[in-house]
Amino acid sequence: MSVADDFSLGTVKVSLSPRERFDEFLQARGKRITKQRRMIVEQVYRRHEHFDAEQLIDLIRNTPEGGRASRPTVYRTLTEMVEAGLLRKMVLGGRAVYEHDYGYPQHDHLYCTSCHTLIEFSSDEIVRIREAVASQHQFRSQGHRLIISGLCSDCRSNRSRSRHHDRV
Repeated sequence: MSVADDFSLGTVKVSLSPRERFDEFLQARGKRITKQRRMIVEQVYRRHEHFDAEQLIDLIRNTPEGGRASRPTVYRTLTEMVEAGLLRKMVLGGRAVYEHDYGYPQHDHLYCTSCHTLIEFSSDEIVRIREAVASQHQFRSQGHRLIISGLCSDCRSNRSRSRHHDRV
């Protein structure tokens, strides 16, 4: 694979940890920094996976300090984390899905509408197209979000096999 074909994500250097950034966000809005909010931020940033609120609630309940964050607190904190620029929210198949935004470079997604897999990729060509279109309209772009919907190779393979079995 050549460098031009490498769609992997790089990293972005940040001055504050996600928790410090969230604390700063809450303080600026006069909101309390609670143990529950901190625990939620820490759980979210322990791994880099796309997730929905219910998955996060299940994860929190399975930790030693779990159960202390109520469902409304989790939903409220997720909304605040989006407002703080820590998370990005996407609605896919009628379901709100979150991903890390803070400390991660601009990237796009392939979304399988059958198994709901999200594949992240980064493409300089897409950025060039974005900038060219923005320039053509005297528009200053700050970013974009592209989600390409379709079927992953596993789901295409399964559909192909099931169609073949239907003919027998």
